[in-house]
Amino acid sequence: MAPAVLREELTCPICLSIFKDPVLLRCGHNFCLGCIEKVLRTQDILSVYICPLCSKRFTNRPALQRNLKLCNIVGVVFPTHQGTHSGVFCTYCILSPVPATKSCLHCEASLCDAHLRVHSKSEEHVFTEPTTSWGNRKCSIHKKLLEYYCTEDAACICASCSLAGEHRGHQVELLNEASEKKKQKLIDVLQKLTTKREKTEKRVQSLKSSWCNTESHRADFCGAEKGDNEDSERDDKQVPAGEDLGEGLISVTLYRGLADIVTDIKKRLYVQVTSDILLDVNTAPNTVNVSGDLKTASWTELNQEWAESSQRFTDNVPQVLSTRSFSSGQHYWEVATSEEGEWGLAVCYPSIERQGDASELGKNNKSWALYGNKNKCTVVHNTIISPLSHCLSCDRVGILLDYEGGRLSFYELSDPIKHLQTVTATFTEPLHAAFWVGLHARVSIMT
Repeated sequence: MAPAVLREELTCPICLSIFKDPVLLRCGHNFCLGCIEKVLRTQDILSVYICPLCSKRFTNRPALQRNLKLCNIVGVVFPTHQGTHSGVFCTYCILSPVPATKSCLHCEASLCDAHLRVHSKSEEHVFTEPTTSWGNRKCSIHKKLLEYYCTEDAACICASCSLAGEHRGHQVELLNEASEKKKQKLIDVLQKLTTKREKTEKRVQSLKSSWCNTESHRADFCGAEKGDNEDSERDDKQVPAGEDLGEGLISVTLYRGLADIVTDIKKRLYVQVTSDILLDVNTAPNTVNVSGDLKTASWTELNQEWAESSQRFTDNVPQVLSTRSFSSGQHYWEVATSEEGEWGLAVCYPSIERQGDASELGKNNKSWALYGNKNKCTVVHNTIISPLSHCLSCDRVGILLDYEGGRLSFYELSDPIKHLQTVTATFTEPLHAAFWVGLHARVSIMT
């Protein structure tokens, strides 16, 4: 069987399966033909084409060139993969890889047709489609098969969970029966998706028209900006609310429209898809509590007694950074804010100071922040405070970062979406997402 490293190299970054008809983009990255075609069809709406791996932008729809060498390598390493094979092989065929027909959850083994005939004679074995994800099919506490669905907690459980565990006394259903009900609900949702998609596309077209109507104004604005750049580097400029009717607002509107559709589906599935932005506990002071899923930061009176770290902010600076940073491409994330207290959403360089008033987000030349509460909102950079004209009418904020373009935009995710402010700067270091929480405040990175 192929080594894990080789298998990883032959895996499509979109579907996470072995390449099927691999094609090559001009940026050098490979994808399954079917996978990248789906992505490009989505991008056709805006006529903006971006590599899903490195975020490289293409002026025109990129031509897809079949990677014959990679295709041949896949054929040699996984000779049966060119058909409908799942990529899972029989556990007992040790001399040569043979495609698995079924997997036994009881034995945690995959079987070819020959071994399956012998294996099927015992009633205790439970079969499923070929898989290697055994942990997803067994209870993490009792190590038994997940056979039931707890309707009260919306969780898949084993028999021990139902009889003696934390789900004892709860209403449960057989997993197969619950699955069929979920599928029927999903079918009902899918019937409504076409209408939602059409509404989203109409909104995008409306925004495109608004953008064409403001081209003259934008040209004047850009010309003035260009003249300024002839004397000094572009830095710390702000685009007021209402003047960002271009690609940023269209992209966020399209994202939100599609997100609404996806959310309807996600609510009816067992699987939860999470964002890859997580909070770095090594930067959190003792006055900031970080949730177990590393998605929520909140102010706390209880000393968190975090371990010593050179990256940690001092207790009088209640803020935390993300674990990952952005050094290229366009990135978008959403944050839910609390009604109580004051909060701050920002990006900053990793070289930001970790102690003193100058280390707070926005109070230095290494961070750009949006601060808000129920009464006001302000954008702050290098101690310069720029009040916004109105307060937020909802508790969600979208942040759009264009690293190469030097633009950081904040959006109020109301209906319709409102552009709050865009700051322009020349970014010289990687940027971390950053979050500040005042007395009784809380912020959560949305999934």
